[in-house]
Amino acid sequence: MKILKNVLLFTLFVFSSCCIVAQETTFVPSEHGLIKSEREDGRFISSRKIVHAMLKNTHPKYAFNPDVNLSEFKKWQAGLRQAMKEIMCHPDVKGQPTPKLLKSEPRDGYTIEKWEFYPLPECVSTFLVLIPDNLKKITPAVMCIPGSGGTKERLAGELPLEPKFDENYHNDKAAMALRYVEMGIIAVVVDNAAAGEASDLEKYTIGTSFHYDGAARYLLELGWSYLGYTSFLDMQVINWMKQDKRIDKDRLVVSGFSLGTEPLMVLATIDPSIFAFVYNDFLCNTLERAIVMTEPDKNGIRPFPNTIRHLIPNFWNNFNFPDIVAAIAPRPLILTEGGLDRDLNLVLKAYEITGHPENLEIHHYPKFSDPKSRIDLETLPEGINRDQYYDLVNVDRTSHYFKAITVIPWLKTLLQRDSK
Repeated sequence: MKILKNVLLFTLFVFSSCCIVAQETTFVPSEHGLIKSEREDGRFISSRKIVHAMLKNTHPKYAFNPDVNLSEFKKWQAGLRQAMKEIMCHPDVKGQPTPKLLKSEPRDGYTIEKWEFYPLPECVSTFLVLIPDNLKKITPAVMCIPGSGGTKERLAGELPLEPKFDENYHNDKAAMALRYVEMGIIAVVVDNAAAGEASDLEKYTIGTSFHYDGAARYLLELGWSYLGYTSFLDMQVINWMKQDKRIDKDRLVVSGFSLGTEPLMVLATIDPSIFAFVYNDFLCNTLERAIVMTEPDKNGIRPFPNTIRHLIPNFWNNFNFPDIVAAIAPRPLILTEGGLDRDLNLVLKAYEITGHPENLEIHHYPKFSDPKSRIDLETLPEGINRDQYYDLVNVDRTSHYFKAITVIPWLKTLLQRDSK
């Protein structure tokens, strides 16, 4: 009798399980892209949805108001600068050795130098300097910052330091520093933190797919951030450039590609003495990107717009990329890969307020050079995926490279104009 009872219970369990399975519905990610509450009070029980609502209710303290006058703009600009200094957490390190020249070698039309410097007691870092031949007087100089898979050697047209780093190193569209030295000005080239010569074990395995997240995670644990650290390293090189007798310290330019635009924005904010900037990426509102890009993957996981190397505590509480770029005004700036006209017009307004709209030049990806080809939105729709996001903000991912064709003529004209 006991055996029969157990058999009946087992049969009932199996039957119930089958019914539950039969009642399950297929998970369709696109049906869950839009985050909304099903309660009358608008509250959420999902923690991910709660955080999303918090993002939507975040209003950056230093969001740029295009209706301010010049006096109000300068006050806003100063507040943004102070906030950037605070969240970047650059240490004030004293007593480190002076930078050291490691080697100097002739090339066709220029000389290349390799230097090392010592920004922290635990740290040695390196940079390259490309110097045009027949340099007779001090000259403007450009700091070149690579994108995420780039190295200083690739930007300088040099052979890779490691066999695994040889991917596309000879591509003319990547050789940013060569294009500048061909102009007759000095190019100073750095690696991003955790990349190139500063990477860990990638030279044995995955090459230029650098593992930024390891260093970034521990920097966050230490109360710092990847951007805070890498911009600190770059600032030490800027300070060296100001002391080098071949370089006109009043004509320093920072040129950032892709990931390199992030330290560019930090340097532009905290050092008002830098003369001009080359922003080689599309301009985006990163807070909005996080709010709208919520379509989950097949496992129901909603994406984050970027990896951990882009995370800076309190960043969105203070500002967004268009705000920071607007605060560069009135210093000369070229934007090479567009974005939404909404964001670009915000930057233009800042240059108009400061009285120098001629110091701003905006280009789009060639595919979107005609205004009729661009999507023009004031607000992006929520619940989209990554591909939809790029399409809506006018990004042509097949055409993401250093835009020498627009940058070099712009910089030549700027330096000639300024020398008069």
